[in-house]
Amino acid sequence: MNYTELQLTVSPDYTDMLMAELAELGFESFVETDDGLNAYILEPDFDETAVRAVVDKYADQTAIAYQLHSLEKKNWNEEWERNYQPIDVQDQIRVRASFHEPVSTVRYDIVINPKMSFGTGHHETTAMMLEHQLSVDAAGKTVLDVGSGTGILAILAALQGAERVVAFDIEEWAVENARENADLNQCSGIEVFQGTIHEVNPEERFDIVLANINRNVLLADIPAYVRRMKPEATLLVSGFYQQDAVDIEEKAQAEGLTKTGQLSRNNWVSLRFTRTP
Repeated sequence: MNYTELQLTVSPDYTDMLMAELAELGFESFVETDDGLNAYILEPDFDETAVRAVVDKYADQTAIAYQLHSLEKKNWNEEWERNYQPIDVQDQIRVRASFHEPVSTVRYDIVINPKMSFGTGHHETTAMMLEHQLSVDAAGKTVLDVGSGTGILAILAALQGAERVVAFDIEEWAVENARENADLNQCSGIEVFQGTIHEVNPEERFDIVLANINRNVLLADIPAYVRRMKPEATLLVSGFYQQDAVDIEEKAQAEGLTKTGQLSRNNWVSLRFTRTP
């Protein structure tokens, strides 16, 4: 059976939102591109009227256009594999799909089959979060992964020796994907659930909190993160542009956090904070 390929030309700031919207329409897999996003769905399940409604919804917010192509299933799989190349972070982490051969030259060889979830390491925000994690000692610590997507950050924490890792996402398909990826990396002990920060026990405290989401969610939820952090705990955040970093810093500082690190890449930013004892 053939697939329909939807090629969206759109700002990368909107790709994660569009993935969520298109997943609701039955799209099965996504590939982020230099121009935006490619999405794939079985031809009988494709509804162009519904797709046009999604595109029109965002047309007032950003420049957006789309093209359609028909692909045989075999060709679609080959294209997905050709576009998903392994990435390396600081020569210590290699992120690859299950169809790539493992290597023994890196400390952490992470297998991620993304399906519909965001977070393969290819996007600047995920890569910077992984880089920040390398500087944080997670061995024997408790870790909370907020908006976990593929589960890649939680998996790295587990591979680093974290004693307990809890991850959550609002999307059911992301939760399923995170669990599958955790199993692929022999990290089945990661606790993954569907929900928000408000479903995390407010009495529980974590040593490390990871949040790669977006500016608005971070500004709204940083106080909730801090209430679930131990004294001197670490918060790593990303998912926002350089111009938004000041607002994130001000909010974090108002909640008793001290900035201890920053990474920037292609106008995206990742910040590291420590909770004041």
